[in-house]
Amino acid sequence: MPDLDSSYSRAVLAIRTPVSVTLAQKKISLTQVVELVPGSMLTFDAHCDEPLTLEAGGKLIATGETVKIGDKFGLRIRDILDGDDEQ
Repeated sequence: MPDLDSSYSRAVLAIRTPVSVTLAQKKISLTQVVELVPGSMLTFDAHCDEPLTLEAGGKLIATGETVKIGDKFGLRIRDILDGDDEQ
């Protein structure tokens, strides 16, 4: 296996992958999806103080909290999850 200093490893580590932050999730029927219009409200069971989750490549990798950075928002990482933690 190549070490981290090899050009191969640097090339692999340079690959970009989508990351996403999830506030809450729920399942709704397709009927409800079709009925969505501007102004529709969806409620979630998650409390507003619960941690957000960070996913990379569809895998949960960390949890954190929302922070305001200027006029944008970010995620402050609180816990890095090991490979045994599953969604």
